[in-house]
Amino acid sequence: MTLPLLVVTAVAAEAEAVRAGADPGHVVVEPVGVGPAAAAAGTARLLATGRYRAVISAGIAGGFVGRAAVGSVVIGVRSIAADLGAETPDGFLTVDELGFGSGVIPGDPALVKSLTEALPTAVPGDVVTLSTVTGTAATAERLARSYPQAVAEAMEGYGVAVAAHGLPFAELRSISNPIGPRDRAQWRLKEAFAALSTASAALWIACG
Repeated sequence: MTLPLLVVTAVAAEAEAVRAGADPGHVVVEPVGVGPAAAAAGTARLLATGRYRAVISAGIAGGFVGRAAVGSVVIGVRSIAADLGAETPDGFLTVDELGFGSGVIPGDPALVKSLTEALPTAVPGDVVTLSTVTGTAATAERLARSYPQAVAEAMEGYGVAVAAHGLPFAELRSISNPIGPRDRAQWRLKEAFAALSTASAALWIACG
């Protein structure tokens, strides 16, 4: 018997969007909470059952301007804990630079490749994980400079990647808004949820 794919989201609305497109016979979708800590704990609890063959962190996200447009889908090549580190007078030091481990976890190469082939219009790139989402142009510019391969910002991917602990992992996001000042008039949640549902239809094809 082939084990199912586990897809974890932050909130129920994202889970419903994934379920609307995914094959229920082969894909299990569960919301695990907002932020990297809740995502890691919730994912670890589910994976401890040994019932799953791979895990994907999915949901909506903010897109880096000029890299991922609102309404598009992105595939995380790497999930990066972008605010895990220390402030110094000379700027932010990542946990890698501090020598305390790594804040960068690559997606499983085979899984990322399969997703990219199944979703040819999706944008591949890094997805940064933040506990506090960006709300200013200055922070958006700093992140864009620090992570030139980043296409999206979300709150759970790195936590899910830590919990995966050897299982194939990837991140799949649809873009609801540009990263920067929190202008709700620019958000397109309906379009992002629709894009997430459409992309989810390819999950089992990609991961089967």
